[in-house]
Amino acid sequence: MNDAPSAPRHPVAFLVHPRTNVARDLGGILRPLGWVPNRVYDAALRRFDLPAPVTGTLRYADRPAETAAWLLTVPLTPASLLQGGRRVQRIIDGAVSKAAALGARTVGLGALTAPATAGGAALRHRTDVGITNGNAFTAAMTFLGAERLLSLCPPDARIALVGASGSVGTPLTQLLARRTQQPLLLVARNEARLLSLQASLPAGRAEVTTDMRRVREADLVVLLTSATDAVLRSEHLKEGAVVLDDTQPRNTSPELLQERPDVRVIDGGLVSVPGVQRKGFIGLPQGVAYACLAETLLLGLAGHQGHYSLGRPRLEQAEEMLALAGRFSHLGFTLAAPHSFGQPVELEEAAAGSAPVPMGPLAGAQA
Repeated sequence: MNDAPSAPRHPVAFLVHPRTNVARDLGGILRPLGWVPNRVYDAALRRFDLPAPVTGTLRYADRPAETAAWLLTVPLTPASLLQGGRRVQRIIDGAVSKAAALGARTVGLGALTAPATAGGAALRHRTDVGITNGNAFTAAMTFLGAERLLSLCPPDARIALVGASGSVGTPLTQLLARRTQQPLLLVARNEARLLSLQASLPAGRAEVTTDMRRVREADLVVLLTSATDAVLRSEHLKEGAVVLDDTQPRNTSPELLQERPDVRVIDGGLVSVPGVQRKGFIGLPQGVAYACLAETLLLGLAGHQGHYSLGRPRLEQAEEMLALAGRFSHLGFTLAAPHSFGQPVELEEAAAGSAPVPMGPLAGAQA
């Protein structure tokens, strides 16, 4: 990284978009917007190429007079973002241009704006700002979250990673393979990518499958998919399974807990940032941020120049982000307290034979 100790911090921008319920999310930004039916938004966002408005700002507690980041809401629905194409990339590129005009030196891609641009690779041509997809720090924080949840599982628990060969799943799988002993089951649609990922791991460390029914073998399920609705369903889970849902929009449904009260679903990729003051709606309480947003902030704090995480981040980048989190720990950047569907929850005590997981920005960072 080009982040010499003397490099001054610089402002950043982060791209968000409405989730599946567009009216509810826009109502969080401005209450009257929540009164417009979703069908109206869906039609308008499909028909018109609208500019991305600034819908929030962030400041640091140690420099409250300075704008640290701008939040820009990309006017596209999850369905449009997953469909992709030139129009979608043009609208996202326009949002990046607006961020640059505001003064941002780094732009982070939130939620589905990352896969819609091939993990940011489609924006590699930008030389005026650096782009990051946020997936390096997301992988690191998801690893710490999985490590914490293993204390609820039997010592020989099996871990299934659904979406293992994706941009977050690849470095996460490599972290788990190096720093845990539990057997891994790697699940995705593309068998060739799964086999390539398996070949990068120590021999015999993981099995691969394209069959979602095999997820039922796992005690801990890490969900890393990109879809507009629930991917993980009741029939995919064994008795007492723990799910770490790292998806936005969510690929689990609250109804899952009603159908399967034996199952626990914990939100993944959440970071505690008490030193970051936010004005604007992102669907999270104050003092909590998504890991992809936190990665963008950390790069700005470090004064990083140029692009960072594009496509699939390297394992080394996930480790670099953990180091940066430690460097700026006075502002937070630690694993957030457990949440389930946005609500704080208490985890049970560690199961017999398992040690509680130490908390902190560098927990699990040692080889």
